[in-house]
Amino acid sequence: MNNFTEENFSSDGVSLKKKLRRSLFKSKMRAFFLVLPLLAFLAIFFVIPIINLLSQSFLDFRYATLMPGSTQALKDWDGKSFPTEEIAKAMVIDLIQAKKNKTIGKVATRVNRELSGTRSLFTKTARAANKMEAPYMEALIKKDKKWENLKTWQAIKISSMAVTPSYLLAAVDRKYTAEGEIIQQDENRRIHVTLFLRTIEISVIVTLATLLLGYPVAFLMASLPLRTSNLLLILVLLPFWTSLLVRTTAWIAMLQSSGVVNDLLVFLGVTADDARFSLIYNKTGTLIAMTHILLPFMILPIYSVMKTISPSFVMAAKSMGATNWTAFWRVYFPMTIPGVGAGAILVFILAIGYYITPALVGGQDGQMISNIIDFHMRSSLNWNLAAALGLVLLIFILFFFWLYDRFVGIDNMKLG
Repeated sequence: MNNFTEENFSSDGVSLKKKLRRSLFKSKMRAFFLVLPLLAFLAIFFVIPIINLLSQSFLDFRYATLMPGSTQALKDWDGKSFPTEEIAKAMVIDLIQAKKNKTIGKVATRVNRELSGTRSLFTKTARAANKMEAPYMEALIKKDKKWENLKTWQAIKISSMAVTPSYLLAAVDRKYTAEGEIIQQDENRRIHVTLFLRTIEISVIVTLATLLLGYPVAFLMASLPLRTSNLLLILVLLPFWTSLLVRTTAWIAMLQSSGVVNDLLVFLGVTADDARFSLIYNKTGTLIAMTHILLPFMILPIYSVMKTISPSFVMAAKSMGATNWTAFWRVYFPMTIPGVGAGAILVFILAIGYYITPALVGGQDGQMISNIIDFHMRSSLNWNLAAALGLVLLIFILFFFWLYDRFVGIDNMKLG
């Protein structure tokens, strides 16, 4: 009898274990090189751009790179006392160089992020900087009285920080001061936390609404004969054949005061003709349109799980004396939880980052944080704040994903 501890060899004298390891290594390398183009594509066009954008939420080298002299001079300044003549001299030299290099616009834009109105201060002062002489602080103040304001220099000091928390703090309605303190934004600028809370509220409501509407539909599709259920499945998938923009625009026509929905409510006597409901350009319109658009994403995962559940389980429960409700709640529903979880997390993640529908039907009350991110990306061109808002939103999503994994379990999520 062969000893199992002895190493076996092939006919060519090579260890079988060694040949197996070589074979497995070759298979892994072959698989790796097959997916390498896809990995490279994802890294170049997806991962790297996202990391680069999100890094702008705490990195801003514009001022530090373009104004090195004043950046170095402001490092040792405490941010409380009035700046010294050396700081003013470094500022004038940097302004002359920035004007010469035609980069003063970028510098002014960066400082204006911290203190509104400083863009014109920098551009105006830079044009006259080459004529300034010592004492430089007096020359700056003579050119514009804003140089005498301590808040101007504090904003410049914050702008000179290449690694800055100011954008992330602004995303949660906080402000970073030159003294290193964190304070609340002015009351009229506290909008982001409200938008984040509204975004989460809308996403949760839409998720619950699609679950309440989608579960019975999925149950009906799973209970009917195959031919009929396939017909219903086509009807569920039918909205995907239409553009999202068209579907959202259709809701604008249906929900307006003289639209189909209000006309129907007036016809049924729910409301008077002169007291029609306001269903558009508010949170209500956003909820209705998003629920309709995201409903298939809830139905399909639940239906795919329900199709795998044998009717014999419910029949066995009824044969042992269980009522229809008890058999459903104690036997059938727990087996559909993986599909419910998959649909819920899918709808919630899609809803929390939704953009087109709130932009078209949301109005002021139905706007979500994604619309503000778009505003800063395209209109105000404050990409740093947009990146900070995106990073905070990503943290929110990961937090809710962690909660889902903790209380429901990712392992219990199924798509069929």
